[in-house]
Amino acid sequence: MLLARLFDEKFASLYRAGKIMGGVFLGRGQEALSVSIGVHLRTGDVFAPLIRDLAGRLAFHEPVLDAARTYLGSVQGPMRGRDGNVHRGRPKSGQLAMISHLGAMISVVNGILFARRMRGVDGTVGVASYGEGATSTGSFHEALNQAAVEQLPLVVVVANNQFAYSTPTVRQFACDSLLARATGYGVAGAAVDGTDLGACLQVVGRAIAQARAGRGPQLVVASLLRLCGHGEHDDAQYISPALKASPAGRDCVKVAEQYVLQQEWAGADTIAHWRAEAAQTIEAAVVTAQRESAPDPFAPHYWSALASQHRWERREEGS
Repeated sequence: MLLARLFDEKFASLYRAGKIMGGVFLGRGQEALSVSIGVHLRTGDVFAPLIRDLAGRLAFHEPVLDAARTYLGSVQGPMRGRDGNVHRGRPKSGQLAMISHLGAMISVVNGILFARRMRGVDGTVGVASYGEGATSTGSFHEALNQAAVEQLPLVVVVANNQFAYSTPTVRQFACDSLLARATGYGVAGAAVDGTDLGACLQVVGRAIAQARAGRGPQLVVASLLRLCGHGEHDDAQYISPALKASPAGRDCVKVAEQYVLQQEWAGADTIAHWRAEAAQTIEAAVVTAQRESAPDPFAPHYWSALASQHRWERREEGS
């Protein structure tokens, strides 16, 4: 959580300095929920992250350099500097590159899980991370229905951060709780306080275990607040002071830190050391990425090199 929080702060700083092209979308306030996904996934599982899932990506063993290189447009990054900074991934490792169209990722995960079933692969899980706004799209409903009918080992984790960009939940859905959608599709559902790391670890971990055990799709809905704008370009003036002061507005990183101190699992000096260590790791990755070349679409060798790389990857896949 600390690594993700400090990394996000670094990205925001680089964006303000004009070092990052495109948008920067921070996961501030959603780290507890996100990290609870990543720590429960195993090798062979599939994770389709949300734009605010840096903590979950890192917990699922995304290299720190992958994030730095993609944000800074390095040709050595996983997308070779050719795609948006949050659209990075390594599908062979189960880390899917995010599709920005809301609701689209469940069907992608469904396809992977269904293909594995056809190949006789058992024991793997797919997780799709969503904001509550995406649950209003047709893609969400079609894909969740398909997963329920096929009883796929899918977990959908919804971060109800109270706003779809600037649209409040009262203008998004009329049901009392998004868990009603789980019931409507015959899917198991659970609610959780997204600001409480312990609760997130327990509820998300149980949902992933249930899916892995063959008990069908699971829907987890977490209540929390995005503690920043939709992106760094958004000042979030539409979020009221009352909502910020509500239980949903708690900072999950601070809550977790206070709990660790109360339980005497670590002291203030240890936590300070964790922060310093994370900051050093981030700075080293950023310096490395900044020294690397950006892609040159006008160089004659560039496209031939990409074609050669593609042919090599195809041979590695045995196709």
